[in-house]
Formats: sequence, C-alpha cells, structure tokens
Amino acid sequence: MSHPHPELGPPPPLAEDALRVVALGGLGEIGRNMTVFEYRGRLLIVDCGVLFPEEEQPGVDLILPDFEYIRDRLDDVEALVLTHGHEDHIGAVPFLLRERPDIPLVGSRLTLSLITAKLGEHRIKPETVQVAEGERRPFGPFDLEFFSVNHSIPDALAVGVRTPAGSLLHTGDFKMDQLPLDGRLTDLAGFARFGAEGVDLLLSDSTNAEVPGFVTSESDIAPVIDKVFDQADQRIIVACFASHIHRVQQVLDAAKAHGRKVAFVGRSMVRNMNIARDLGYLHVPGDLLVDVKQLDDLRPDEAVLISTGSQGEPMSALTRMANRDHQIRIEEGDTVLLASSLIPGNENSVNRVINGLTRWGAKVVHKGNALVHVSGHAPAGELMYVLNMVKPRNLLPVHGEWRHMRAHADIARRTGMADSNIVIAEDGVAVDLHKGRVRVVGKVQAGYVYVDGTSVGDVTETALKDRRILGEEGFISVVVAVDSTSGKILGEPEIHTRGSGIDVEAYDEVLPKIQDALDRAAGDGITDPHQLRQLVRRCIGRWVSDTYRRRPMIVPVIVEV
Repeated sequence: MSHPHPELGPPPPLAEDALRVVALGGLGEIGRNMTVFEYRGRLLIVDCGVLFPEEEQPGVDLILPDFEYIRDRLDDVEALVLTHGHEDHIGAVPFLLRERPDIPLVGSRLTLSLITAKLGEHRIKPETVQVAEGERRPFGPFDLEFFSVNHSIPDALAVGVRTPAGSLLHTGDFKMDQLPLDGRLTDLAGFARFGAEGVDLLLSDSTNAEVPGFVTSESDIAPVIDKVFDQADQRIIVACFASHIHRVQQVLDAAKAHGRKVAFVGRSMVRNMNIARDLGYLHVPGDLLVDVKQLDDLRPDEAVLISTGSQGEPMSALTRMANRDHQIRIEEGDTVLLASSLIPGNENSVNRVINGLTRWGAKVVHKGNALVHVSGHAPAGELMYVLNMVKPRNLLPVHGEWRHMRAHADIARRTGMADSNIVIAEDGVAVDLHKGRVRVVGKVQAGYVYVDGTSVGDVTETALKDRRILGEEGFISVVVAVDSTSGKILGEPEIHTRGSGIDVEAYDEVLPKIQDALDRAAGDGITDPHQLRQLVRRCIGRWVSDTYRRRPMIVPVIVEV
C-alpha cells in the first residue's frame, strides 16, 4: 500500500503510455471534491466542489481546491464532468470558470440545471453537454461512459473512463438503495459489464466505509415522517439540505395527507425546488404550496415550513429562528424535524441550534431520536459488493477522511486485493497508472484556497491564526509618542484593549515598565520605530503572560513627533 510522504517532490513528466490521476480535493476530507486525469497532455476533470469552513477558520465563507496545478494548462482541459449536484461537487465551478469560461460542463439534466442557475448568479453562461445513464461519449482521448447511481439527490452518475493507458471507474457518491423513491437503481449490471472488460483503477466513495452492512431504504423514512405529522398539533418546521429533493417530496406527500400547506424558506431551497419542480423531479399538487407571507393566514396546525439550516450554518434560516433573529418565530408546541445527516465537524453547531429551538418550547426530532434520515453513501457491505463485482486491478479510495479511506482499503484487502494495488493518497499526490499498475510518483500544490466575501485566495493561514487569537484572547493596543530624533518617550503610553478580559486599571502596573524599557532604549541610541514596537510588544506580552497566563494580540503603535 502506498502512502504519501512530505518529502515527495514534483512528479516527473508523464510517460506516453501512462495515465496520471491527481486529486486536488476530496481525499482526507468530506468536501472539495476535484480529480484531474491526464493522458498525453490532455486533461479531464471530475467534479469541482467546495468545503465548508469549521470553527477554526473564522470569517471564511467557502474553501476551494487550489487550481494552481492546472492554471497554466486550462486550454488542455477537454471537459469538466459533474457527477451530481451537491455543493461539495459543483460549488467551486464558478471560480474555475472565471479562469476559463468555455470549459464544457458534462452532467445529467438536473445537475446541469442546478449549476447553470448557480452560474447565472455569477453572470457566467456555461457551455454544457447533457448526458444520461447508458450514454458513451468521447472527449479528446477520454472515452466516457455514464452509469446511473442512487444517491441523496436525483440524477447522480458514475463515470467510466477508457483510455489507451487503461480503464478506470469513478463511482461519484453512491449507495445501493433497492427501493429508491424515484425507482432509479444503481446500475449494477453496467458496473459488472464494465468490470468484465477490465477495470485498471477504481475510485470509489469511502464516506461510510466504517459502517457495516447495507443502507436503509429511503422508503423506510416515510412512515416516520407521517408519525411526526400525526403527533404534531401546531406548526411543523422541516430542515434539510436544499438539494435533497427526495426528502422534500416525502414531506410534501405527508403534508398533503394531513391537510397542511407548505412554504419554502431560504433562497437556495426556493431556487432548487423550483428547478426540481420545473424539470419534473418534484411533484407538487397545485394548491399545496403557499408563500411565506401567507403563513399568518393559516392556523398553526395547517402550516409546514421547509427550510435550510440542518447543519447549524450561522446565517441559515433555522439558526436564525433558534436565535430569535428571523421573521418566523419559534413558538411553544412547534415541531422541528431535522431530516438530514450530520456532517462531521458540525456537531457543536447543530447542538446549539437544537438547544436554542428547545429553549423556545419546540419539540425537535432528529437522527438521534428517530429514523428521519438515511445516508446517501454506501456502507461497507455495498462497497465490498462493488469491489467483488467490478474486480478492479487497483483501488484509490476517494471522498472520505483518513479513517474512511483506510477502512475502504481494509475492505479491498479482505476481497483479496494485494497491498501493492491499493493507494491511499492525499490531496495533491500524483498517482500514475502504467501497464496495469499504480504508483505514487510525486506531489503538487493542493492547499486550501479561502473565499472571504469577494476575496478569493487573499486570506492566508497567518491571517486565520490572527483571527483565532483575536477571537480567543482579544487584543491590546499600545500607543506611544516618541521624539523622532532622540527616541525619548513623550508623555505616558496609552493602552486600548478589547476582549482581553483584563481590567483597564490593571494596566497601571505595566505602564512604568514600558516607560523604563523605552527610556533605556533611548539611552542606548535606539530610535528605529520597528525596534521600538518590538520592545513594547515584548514588554507588555511578558507582563500579560506572567500575570494572567494569556496571549492576546498586541498591536504597538509608535508615533514619531
């Protein structure tokens, strides 16, 4: 089994009869999925998604893949294949198309409709190529075949890639629900047929590799939702992903059966559901939907709201309801249904929202106390099934954290695959397929690119460290006026502080120390403002650390007079 090492250098030139695979995101993380395939100087990209920030990345809106590896070769890109319409697979497309707007976007009908609407907000009109399961299309030297896969959004696809260097199968996100709500099964027969031709490399979804068995069917959720509706005697507020059309359909069906009206809340929810309804993926009886403004005209037991915010996102509708910062106010007796899984890292945010909702008297139904969500990802039993059916020569686990990818590798080992044919890589690691074997050959730049407002890539790790310090320790600003010639201090230093937790009067203790240090510096002939700032920073920093065991950000300001 190959493992990435920090000492890996840039990959060598690609052999003429080899295929190179470089993931720019999605390995060792849940999100930012983007994989680049190279053959004879031409590139194919599969997915281009975002990662959502965690608490240690304050102020960041989105995290993108780093395009540096392909930035000078964008003209070599034959196509960008989008496996499905989730943000972690399509969210970074607008940022890539800013650099080359005419990259062909290849995907299913729903996926292309969702990304086209998103690109419209960025004033980008894309070049799209609509495909469906069973189709086979060439893009340069890449011969692509598309397979239907079942997931938590309709119209998801796996993609088979044939090249003279070998064939590979990229599953995208998938599961093997045998009773899907739309009747669209994962194309196991297609997988088996493709495998019979000989698959040199399988790139397969690892998210649920630690979960034993087979996935629970989406159809098992309907009775639970119906029970929630049956027991609720006031408003029902359902929070789910804005892309989970099947879950929304189940809620609409339950609302219709219980004589309730439904309103969508949240811009992305309204946009996506309108697209799904227009394309026929969402079936809505004519009189079921109402505008949010009409909710006041309904009795509480007649209303259902479907909202975003199931992950505790700070600006989402549900979080704002929990904080009493939304036009819709949670009332005693309301029922809130969190009909989604919990993305790793969001536990604290979601728990805060649940506590906030409960505080105002709502009953909160979630995955922890009811079967209100099933995963969209294949557990271990299904991953083993695919490995045995496709019989790939080599495996590259994708779409998962380290523990998920290692668990996936263990499953492959149990099916008889040798360690030398399993590659656990990380973002940026170049893996070459040559004569039926895979090996790690180097590493390219693949760090985080932060989006903060309109800024893309300007926020650095150093800036984030400063933000964390400001958020956790506060700051102390020291303003000192000095004689520009002698460096001698003029008057008493001024100290301003925010969030440090130190009483203003306590600084009287350190002011004489700052003055003494500056007087000694002046006596030694030190007049350089940079040296004086460092002197002030060390002086007050040592005092704060020794006295309070704290490390706030210290901003010394030297005013030369």
